[in-house]
Amino acid sequence: MKRILQFKVYKGEKYYIGEGIDLPIVTQGRTLDEVTANLQTALELHLEDEDLAEIGVAPHPTALVNFELDTAVYA
Repeated sequence: MKRILQFKVYKGEKYYIGEGIDLPIVTQGRTLDEVTANLQTALELHLEDEDLAEIGVAPHPTALVNFELDTAVYA
């Protein structure tokens, strides 16, 4: 059973995109704070009426969010 649900956040053209690695969840936000809050809300809604054992998720899971940085540019 998964105790940690993973997400990745990356910069799109206009917004930051938050995407689930373990669950089919995608959201966006203008700032990192906004996309993080949107991910939390989306996760809560996704798991709201689910039988967690049936989808392989432990009770009270935590979320791990990785932020993808642009390629470093050296002058």
